[in-house]
Amino acid sequence: MSDILVFIEHKNCVLNKISLEAIAAAQSIAKDLGLKVSAIIPCDKDCALAEEISRYNLEKVIVIKNEKLNIYTPDGYADAWEQIIKQTNPQYVVMAHTYQVRDFAPKVAARLGKEVVGDCIRYQNSNGKLVFTRRIFLGKLDADVTIEGDAPYFVTFQSGAFRGDNAEKGGNAQTEMTNVEVKDLRMSPEEPFQEAKASVDLTKSGIIVAVGRGIKSQENIALAQQLADALGADLAASRPICDAEWLPIDRQIGSSGQTVAPKVYIALGISGAIQHIVGMKNAGTIVAINKDKEAPIFDIADYGIVGDIFEAMPVLVEEIKKAKG
Repeated sequence: MSDILVFIEHKNCVLNKISLEAIAAAQSIAKDLGLKVSAIIPCDKDCALAEEISRYNLEKVIVIKNEKLNIYTPDGYADAWEQIIKQTNPQYVVMAHTYQVRDFAPKVAARLGKEVVGDCIRYQNSNGKLVFTRRIFLGKLDADVTIEGDAPYFVTFQSGAFRGDNAEKGGNAQTEMTNVEVKDLRMSPEEPFQEAKASVDLTKSGIIVAVGRGIKSQENIALAQQLADALGADLAASRPICDAEWLPIDRQIGSSGQTVAPKVYIALGISGAIQHIVGMKNAGTIVAINKDKEAPIFDIADYGIVGDIFEAMPVLVEEIKKAKG
């Protein structure tokens, strides 16, 4: 019996790094409950990614193989996962809450008569029973959820709930290859849609400088870009800025944009509407600059400056340059 299975998402054997957050979550649960973790990699060949994942503190790395797993399809992945779960009989199946997981995980759970507790932000161990916390109503409330019935229990964690760099290394996990059967696929996937050639994946950013209504005009965004350049950061925005087409939509953070968890998030002139906060609340360190001392963004900020962003930005840029020598 495999105690915990953790899903490793990839494209052509190139790791989606959010899977390291899933490993960290699975390792944490394993420590609390005295369980062991095995990683699952769907692939059409002897996946080169297996060696990289085997360096983490895991019991096994299992590559589930079939030629139809060369590219993601919900049918193919559901068939493969159903078989590996029946073979290994895990207590928990842990995944990052990605678009891909949202597509196939409920399908697998339904086949097994189970349900998915999705988009969790944390969990706690209550006398050996796990209580998972999910945000509901656009982050206005937290709901604690327990899972009844028999295993396996399917759980997905929101980006940033665990940090990928906290996934424990130092292991020498055994790698296994397991062939699975995949039935006829009902779709033929095309290349993923790219909105623009310059599209940026802010989920991979270490530092983000985000601007809101307080930037006042499109011309002033250049000042925020200077701060971002000084920090080696990516520039992002709240929805009103993207709606006004001052920045492209791929820079939008929030419930209708990207959900990010950088090490540092600097909010410039962003009041902190709940729709924005749900997209960046899991940042490691949040710095907010706003003239309104009552702005909701200060409720979640680690550091706050009550003041004019146009006075603060040049000073920050100057000090950062001094610090860099």
